[in-house]
Amino acid sequence: MTTTISPWDQHNQDLVNHVHPPDWINPKPAGRYNLVVIGGGTAGLVTAAGAAGLGAKVALVERHLLGGDCLNVGCVPSKALISAARVAATVRDSSAFGMQIPAGAQLDFAATMARMRKLRAGIAPHDSAARFRELGIDVFLGEGRFLDAHTIAVDDQRLRCSHAVIATGARASVPPIPGLDQINYLTNETLFSLTELPKRLAVIGAGPIGCEMAQAFARFGSDVLLVESVHGILPREDPDAAAHVLAALTHDGVTLLCCGQELKLSPAHGGRVRLTVDSHGKAYDEIVDQLLVSVGRAPNIEGLDLEKVGVAFTKKGVTVDDHLRTTNPAIYAAGDVCSPYQFTHAADFMARIVIQNALFFGRARASALTIPWCTYTEPEIAHVGLYEKQAREQGIAVDTFTRPLDEVDRAVLEGRTDGMVRVHVRKGTDKIIGATIVAANAGDMISEITLAMTQGLGLKQLASTIHPYPTQAEAVRQVADMYNRTRLTPRVRAMFKRFLTWRRH
Repeated sequence: MTTTISPWDQHNQDLVNHVHPPDWINPKPAGRYNLVVIGGGTAGLVTAAGAAGLGAKVALVERHLLGGDCLNVGCVPSKALISAARVAATVRDSSAFGMQIPAGAQLDFAATMARMRKLRAGIAPHDSAARFRELGIDVFLGEGRFLDAHTIAVDDQRLRCSHAVIATGARASVPPIPGLDQINYLTNETLFSLTELPKRLAVIGAGPIGCEMAQAFARFGSDVLLVESVHGILPREDPDAAAHVLAALTHDGVTLLCCGQELKLSPAHGGRVRLTVDSHGKAYDEIVDQLLVSVGRAPNIEGLDLEKVGVAFTKKGVTVDDHLRTTNPAIYAAGDVCSPYQFTHAADFMARIVIQNALFFGRARASALTIPWCTYTEPEIAHVGLYEKQAREQGIAVDTFTRPLDEVDRAVLEGRTDGMVRVHVRKGTDKIIGATIVAANAGDMISEITLAMTQGLGLKQLASTIHPYPTQAEAVRQVADMYNRTRLTPRVRAMFKRFLTWRRH
């Protein structure tokens, strides 16, 4: 365990004692379980806890660390670093607010990482083996594999079940970059073990994780190169939204090498890495102290013996239908191992679908979920529903309403005007089909629009909802007001004028 969890300080020892106790003794298997869940990340934990809470007999199998990526090498540690980086940037930019910071003020990176490890260990009891045992779940630590559709082996033990759930998640994928196999590099699984701030850091991949960590380490003081094969950053997002984030990354000192071609890696003196790449017709030859590879995910399907039980899979993961059932009707899947939406909250709600369908003959559908997501740069980008481009591709005509944050009083007062709220509605109606928010707290703000979409509320209802002044969330109501103003056509205005003229007499 110490080979992947480092440094082996008290905080990480506390973490491991919760999520993979060294002295854990697997229980004696029950005669038959309603569910055997393979994988103890978000999807597996929610499935196991929810099913047990409803009275099911459940076994949970985890080969490594309970809590999965989210707790150990994903959401929790990354957001701890992002919050520290935000403080560093606030100090750096505080002169704009009249603050005088003593010259030479520096970040203590080792202390920042220790804080992250302490907070992670403090959250770990929620996902601990002991807690799930107390919930009545049989927790097995070890490798799980299928013997048949109703039997899972864990070491020399056999778990019999009515249904099984594959929730083994995904890991950082290894891209075919020349020279990558000759160097030491970081992924999200090893980044959080750093104890020294790299003077120069290269990040390959300008997706959400790449952008978040590039900005955070630049704010810590690293010289950061961000390499991306296509133009710009965050290619999945609304181009205007991504442009706001790119401006922020540039302000923080990140150097973007986009449209990168002929990328090659090789060892350099002192354990460093040499990176060569062509970007917009210019050749770069750079030496960096650390390299973070962040270019996608690969499903954890090895060792499960899925072929033995007729469960189909591809390089993208386990194949499931809309009810999250695999090609073997006794086996379901949830979370990153089968979902195109690789978010903790998506895994959570997929788990709820599995519980309904596997235990209670339910017909809940994954396609019915309205899933928002957020990239936690500063400003954040949050999105829900369709992008304008997707709507066009599906033949859906839309009206789009955008409120820039530099027209929102709270954003102006806080000096956070680089952002927007953009909502797409079905043309001629107030029915919301998608929205993108760029703001310091966009991830919180998007929930109001997600609620409206899931409950069938339109922009008219949002326009009539009073928001406190001054708040950034007022921008949502202001977008709705923009829609209401389109209802005041010249004909309607003329009618109002005639009526009000009559009222004066």
